[in-house]
Amino acid sequence: MVQRPGRFRFLRALRDLRVHGLLSPQDVPLAATVGVLLALFAACAIAFPGFLSPGVARNLLVGNAALGLVCIGMTFVIISGGIDLSVGAAIGFSSILIASLVQQGWHPMPAFGLALTVGAAGGATMGTLIHRFALPPFLVTLAGMFLYRGGALMVSERSITIRHPLHRTLAEWGSGPVPPAVVMFVVAAGAGFVVARWTRFGRDVYALGGGEESARLMGVRVAGVKVRVYAISGLCAALAGVAMTLATGAGNATAGHLAELDAIAAVVIGGTPLSGGAGSMVGTVAGVLIFGLIQEAMPRAGVTNSWWFRIAVGGLLLGFVLLQRGLEGRRGQ
Repeated sequence: MVQRPGRFRFLRALRDLRVHGLLSPQDVPLAATVGVLLALFAACAIAFPGFLSPGVARNLLVGNAALGLVCIGMTFVIISGGIDLSVGAAIGFSSILIASLVQQGWHPMPAFGLALTVGAAGGATMGTLIHRFALPPFLVTLAGMFLYRGGALMVSERSITIRHPLHRTLAEWGSGPVPPAVVMFVVAAGAGFVVARWTRFGRDVYALGGGEESARLMGVRVAGVKVRVYAISGLCAALAGVAMTLATGAGNATAGHLAELDAIAAVVIGGTPLSGGAGSMVGTVAGVLIFGLIQEAMPRAGVTNSWWFRIAVGGLLLGFVLLQRGLEGRRGQ
């Protein structure tokens, strides 16, 4: 069978790099993610005049900062071999909790602190239940999703506008060149990269994802790692709730709808397999930027129906899952 010139050229290039020892099998998903990101960026820059402007870059970061914050925590969870379906509802709960407390006379800073504490404590509780009773993370975090969303609607079913001078100042800062949500995302991504790559906790998370029993034999304190992983995920979700209140100037119990699915998709597209034990924060950030590029490009191409975005993300996700599965099959041979 005659192959078309250039067909699967990118995949063949990745294979050649592996053959020559320049790219390990663990690096292939990340390389594929970066390749897709660069290809999308180049295509958008060529197709749409003005796409390289600072305003587009700002919109790209601002529009995906909250998702990026959630993805930082989700990356730790998935590397450890778990999953967290509660993060979207935790965003809504944190958002409406902050707005309700400020409405009752609280200063925004203590309200932010309480929301972050509740998020981290909620995640730690789910991690404890998962480990103590050997429960599936899917079911425990699904229960957490319902509890968070129900609690948020109990606080208020309507959006609550936040009226406080400090919050207004922070929200107005959000219209500047470097909004607070972007700063939070960049700092969280940097911290996540350092923790995952250069700390004992980060090594323990990777070991746990490779197999709980083998991690225990390596001296990993499995219980503590699980609890902290889900606490980080809950903290990042609460941070995303803070970011949303700053972006909208209000709290909303329905904020973060489907954010858990978007976060899982972005992390997997970023090269972190759902089987755990591998992945990187660099890949996660690239996955978030791919989301943003697709969102920015579609309206410019005249595509206004939101389902095309979901179709594009679904296609990418399926492609990366198949790539990861193929690599796992080769390693198993």
